[in-house]
Amino acid sequence: MKKHFILFCLALIATVPICFGQTKSSQPQLPGAKETAVADLEKSAWEAYKNKQGDAFRKLLAKDYCGAYAEGIKNVDGEIADMEKGELREYSFADTKVVFPSPDAAVMTYKVSMQGTSAGQDVSGTYNAASVYVQRDGKWLGVFHTEVKAQQP
Repeated sequence: MKKHFILFCLALIATVPICFGQTKSSQPQLPGAKETAVADLEKSAWEAYKNKQGDAFRKLLAKDYCGAYAEGIKNVDGEIADMEKGELREYSFADTKVVFPSPDAAVMTYKVSMQGTSAGQDVSGTYNAASVYVQRDGKWLGVFHTEVKAQQP
């Protein structure tokens, strides 16, 4: 009896850390679901920008967001100020790719063709773009974005 009790205690000690070490949900995530979620967030950011919805745009970005462009580095307030100075009439994504260098970070690269103006200048064309999202408190937030006009071969 004493021998069985000792074996039971050893088995219990060995299995308890395994049980507590399981942090994944028991429901499997569909392949591509995370990629689609991040791509949808990026599209939501573009839609908010196009429709000049500053509050909706701000909610998609982290407080420490940074954008890097030819004209300079911008924070969230700088992006929203530029939103008011321009007009994005149309845009479309192509060659979209989302990768996860870690479980709580996503990098999205894509080509965007757009029609619009910024501060009275035509900015229409095709751009190579990239955005970085991080998951904070269970929510994906944009922390970085950049785009550069694509060169014609």
